[in-house]
Amino acid sequence: MARKASYTGADIQVLEGLEPVRKRPAMYIGGTDSAGYHHLLWEIIDNSVDEVINGFASKIEVRLHKDGRTVTVVDDGRGIPADVMPKYKKPALEIILTTLHSGGKFDKESYLHSGGLHGVGASVVNALSSALVAEVRRDGKRHEQTYSRGKATSKLKVVGPCRGSGTTITFEPDPEVFGPKLAFDSLLIRDRLEARSYLHRGMTVVFRDETVSPAAEVAYRHEGGIAEYIQRLIAERGKPLVPPGSAPFYRAHENGTRLEVALAWTEATDEHVRSYVNGIPTGNGGTHEAGLRSGVVKAVRNYIETHGLTPKGVTLTAEDIREGLVVILSTYVIDPQFQGQTKGRLNNPEVAGQVDNAVRPALEKWLNDNQTVAEAVVARITLAARAREASRAASQAVVRKTAVSHRLNLPGKLADCASTDPSESELFLVEGDSAGGSAKQGRDRRTQAILPLRGKVLNAEQASTEKVVGNKELQDIVSALGCGLGPSFDLAKLRYGKVFLLMDADSDGHHIATLLLTFFYRHLRPLIHNGSVYIAQPPLYRIDIGKDTYWALDEEDRDRIVRKNGKGNAKPNIMRFKGLGEMTADELKTTTLDPRKRLSLKVMVDNELETDRVINDLLGKDVSARFKFIMERASTVQELDV
Repeated sequence: MARKASYTGADIQVLEGLEPVRKRPAMYIGGTDSAGYHHLLWEIIDNSVDEVINGFASKIEVRLHKDGRTVTVVDDGRGIPADVMPKYKKPALEIILTTLHSGGKFDKESYLHSGGLHGVGASVVNALSSALVAEVRRDGKRHEQTYSRGKATSKLKVVGPCRGSGTTITFEPDPEVFGPKLAFDSLLIRDRLEARSYLHRGMTVVFRDETVSPAAEVAYRHEGGIAEYIQRLIAERGKPLVPPGSAPFYRAHENGTRLEVALAWTEATDEHVRSYVNGIPTGNGGTHEAGLRSGVVKAVRNYIETHGLTPKGVTLTAEDIREGLVVILSTYVIDPQFQGQTKGRLNNPEVAGQVDNAVRPALEKWLNDNQTVAEAVVARITLAARAREASRAASQAVVRKTAVSHRLNLPGKLADCASTDPSESELFLVEGDSAGGSAKQGRDRRTQAILPLRGKVLNAEQASTEKVVGNKELQDIVSALGCGLGPSFDLAKLRYGKVFLLMDADSDGHHIATLLLTFFYRHLRPLIHNGSVYIAQPPLYRIDIGKDTYWALDEEDRDRIVRKNGKGNAKPNIMRFKGLGEMTADELKTTTLDPRKRLSLKVMVDNELETDRVINDLLGKDVSARFKFIMERASTVQELDV
């Protein structure tokens, strides 16, 4: 598409009202796929749960209507205020549903704890719905107002008397945004609602599914809370408790930090944590999970040392202690700082210490009070450590024997790591020699290898297998990984347990990462299924405020940091990195390489058919789908060259 040579004030767009949401929905709900579609429902349910958390409601009902695309959420809370706001001369209900950053959760007078923080949830749902009906029951009156695509289509009116109070929201996600084929998954909704009923004991949740005939209705109420929830989770995972028949640890803590935690060791070989903040599931973890893990490891180590149970000939690692652990953690944070509107990760640094201090002494006391269970747990941990040591020895002797003894066959520009243990070795594919130099200086030479890439790699979607095999850059990647390609692929020969795509945080970097992901998906897909491929998240900005330094992933993150940490007359000094090559080795290490501090995204595939379609549309030989994609979004794209 040709660009205009002139650039004047007439070219500047100002998106008003809820237009930004409809222009870029992914910024608010993560995407327009099935996950984003369901996120609209989670936002409305979260608002009702906030009423429960703060003691104003006890029942939530969700009705999935016959078409599978329209849903209703009913609660018996206080009801959204319907009175007119003098400043805006509109009802509060209309302001909340049509204005970003409006609501009653910015101070702590109406809600002490809440999952809704930014005042955008309900308005985003309204903006992305083809139709929405809001009904409020307050002061003996039933109020109703209708909306479409973020705008009111009727005046707020009283439609009759009522008993009690509460809010009812009925909406249908807009097919113009999500496409005509998406619909709600009744099983997913039911599972989510049942999980909520465990988290908030005393709350009744009703789900009515009208997509089946006759309509199915189920009610959940779990007075046992997460102490009951963990028993169900352990049974679902099918691995016996250690020791069999023992009772899991449970702790409710109210002093300073409100939290509930239930945990148990099982015979599983992995660690399974389900965490929540103010009732919101945090699938990507965060500081509360870090505090939990730290507290568990410290408590077990203290018990082992106190009772002289340290095993001989083996060193217990934190991973050994947590192997087989099943945990449910529910924390309540007054001012939670989530990573993005989808709230997948908690970022409050102070919460780590608070959770650690609550869990550690309670778990240590429980171990001392239940020594039969504790000794069985220690024996299980020791067994895990010995198995790990044996596996490592076998891995060094067998799995990587070929790769280690043929290092001359490795790419010359690969800066390999000293370790020969795949479980601790990491490979960073880095954009450019300049960034590769900084990465080589900042890495942990024992466990981290660096392979610089030159320019944009071959588009594996359009190239034949013969061309892919013959391409020097891709050939270097395959040689470094050691697991082969195509029919000769052998996951057991993989030299690195984690492979990171480390590109500049700009459009070129995103393009290179997309090309590499396409190559991995088409030719090394088992690595993705194995959970071995990650996208590194280097910062785009460095922000110095006084003596403190902060790192921001993007503009939104930058603005949030400046707002939160601005100190009096201290003027923030903001530096935008044009590329990884501008970062010093220490900066790259601190932000992107150090496993204790870095952020990264694990690459996962939920729907291979949809993934195939998207890759083919965006990178395939047929340009029609790509042309349509670009034209539909051309007006929303801004290219910054700073």
